[in-house]
Order: sequence, then structure tokens, then C-alpha cells
Amino acid sequence: MKFTLSANDRQSKARAGVVHTDHGDIETPIFMPVGTAGTVKAVHQRELENDIQAQIILGNTYHLYLRPGTGLLQQAGGLHKFNGWKKPILTDSGGYQVYSLSENRKINDEGVTFKSHIDGSKHVFTPENVMDIQRAIGADIIMALDECTPYPCEYDYAKKSLAITHQWLQRCIRRMDSTQPLYGYEQTLFPIVQGSVYKDLRIQSAEFIAAQNQQGNAIGGLSVGEPHELMYEMTDVVCNILPADKPRYLMGVGTPENILECIALGVDMFDCVMPTRNARNGMLFTTQGIVNIRNEKWKDDLSPIDQELGGYASTFYSKAYLRHLIINKEILGAQIATIHNLTFYLWLVREARKQILNGTFADWKNVMVKKVSARL
Repeated sequence: MKFTLSANDRQSKARAGVVHTDHGDIETPIFMPVGTAGTVKAVHQRELENDIQAQIILGNTYHLYLRPGTGLLQQAGGLHKFNGWKKPILTDSGGYQVYSLSENRKINDEGVTFKSHIDGSKHVFTPENVMDIQRAIGADIIMALDECTPYPCEYDYAKKSLAITHQWLQRCIRRMDSTQPLYGYEQTLFPIVQGSVYKDLRIQSAEFIAAQNQQGNAIGGLSVGEPHELMYEMTDVVCNILPADKPRYLMGVGTPENILECIALGVDMFDCVMPTRNARNGMLFTTQGIVNIRNEKWKDDLSPIDQELGGYASTFYSKAYLRHLIINKEILGAQIATIHNLTFYLWLVREARKQILNGTFADWKNVMVKKVSARL
């Protein structure tokens, strides 16, 4: 994997670049739709590629390991062959999912012992076998095993957790260096900066991660309940340390406003379940603001969902029709809303990239933040 930096904004730390992988190029800033179990919920691959114009999607190690299992994925030739997606894939290591299973997991220096949410069976994740599992899944970008600390989090716990995350990272790197890809294309490991909301720990972690000299780096442990101001402060601290010639991936972030503000701080890559999960509940992100399509005010509104956005789902269907589908729990309603929201998120980062290349990002961002966060 290589990263080419194309432009820097003059009034902020925003930048535009290209991540080059064996499955294609990714123009940054980029939003990556979340396909936890090998599918972006309610969306066909052709819609991801043609309508939404996604350049990379996510899979999740924890979920794919439990079901369908690495045996079947290897038999298929990896996740790309299994789900038919021909562009890049990134896999989360499962650290966040294990964090969310706080009642059913134990962490020690060796790794994590946890119970499956499916059948209660006992499993162990170590830095080594998580690398092996992600080799078998076949993602282009794979994440190091880490512990995602909760918020709020005591300083001593965050410090101890950080030490384990750093130790695990070194083991991940050794395992990656001693093994080969299974399917004939390169796989790249991203370390993850942790440290909760403590500036000294974030600095320590960012410096440690930068010193590992991997081809890209991630920022984890944010967007877990902390105020947005703290998220931005920690992101800024870390981006000032992580090398400028490597892509920076902020994990699990976030709202359109979060994305724009963090692009301005120097982040290149984002993912979040918000556009897909919220779509299924009737919340739409549009170029004019946020719409709760379940509200009575949209019942007779026959105008397109978002004429300015473009795209089939956003311009062909009316707000009234989509509300009718959502209220009646029709599957098509979830499909249309999901395609629309993802189309908007990918449009937003493409527009941000255009503004960076044009040297007009900062002013545009300030206008857009107010627009996209307004509730209609």
C-alpha cells in the first residue's frame, strides 16, 4: 500500500490524497460504509459501487470469525470472493466488539477471552491469531488488536490498558512480518492510537505508533460517549504527531459535522454505522439538514428526498413515499433510506476533497457544518 498526498488546505490541516491498494485506489478524505458481517445492511454491491460510489467497505473480524468462520472464507478465496466486492476492504480487529462485551470477556497480557454473543461459546483472541484470522478474511487493510477503553475511564486504567495495547501491537507486527498473504495481494497493518481522553497518554501512544513505521495509522477509543470537544482535542493532538506521509484513520466517527471537523484536523479516513443504522429508523442526512422521515410533517410532501444530492434513491422517491414505507416497516423503506444516507456521506467527503484541492475548504466547511447539523 502507498499513500500519495495531493494537496493541503491553506487555512486548516485538511488534506487530500490517494491510498493505493492492490484492489484499487481510494481518494481521501473517504468515508467507508460498515459491512460488519460481510454485507452493508440493505445494500447490494452494485448499488455500493454505482449509486453510492463507495471506494472501500469494512468487515469485522469478530463477527466474520464467529459466522461464517474463517474455514468457509478461505474455501471461497477470501471475503472479496465470498461477497463479490472487487474494491478494497478494511477489517476491524474485533477489539471494539470485545470492548462492548464487557460482561462476557476477560483481558490479560496474553489476549482476550470472551463468550460468543451467538451461542455463549468460549473463544480467545490473541494478537497472533487475530492477524491469522484477518489473513484468512483477506482484507487489504487490517487492524491491530487493541483495547478500546470506555468513557469515562480512570487514568490508571487507561494507562494500564495503553501498555497492553502497545505490547499487543508489537506482537501483531511480528506475526504479520512472519506470515504471508493467502490470496496473492498485499495486506497492510494499521496500528491504533489509544489513551482515552488524557492528553499525555495520547501523545505517548501517538509517538509509539508513529515509531512503528507502518504504512498507515488509526486513532481509536473516541466517539464512545465523550463530548465532541474532547474528541476534537484528542484528534488534533494525535494528528500533530502521526506522520504526514501516512493515511490517518479515525475509527467509528461519526456525524457529518464530526467528519467535517476532523477532516479539518488532518484525518483522511472515517467509518461509522450511523448512516446505515439511523436510516433503518427513519433518520435521513441530507444536503439541507437532518430529516426524521417518520414525522407527520412529511406525510404529504411529494418532493424528492434530496434533489440537490443527486443519485437514484434520493431523487426518484418522494419524502411522502419513503415515510409511507418506513411507517409500514416495508423492507424497501430501509433500502432506500440506507442508499440515500450512504450516498450523502460519500458525497460529503467527495465535496470536501474538491474544496481542499480548490483551496476553499475552510470557508466551505464552516458553512456546511451548520447546514448538515440543522434539524428540519
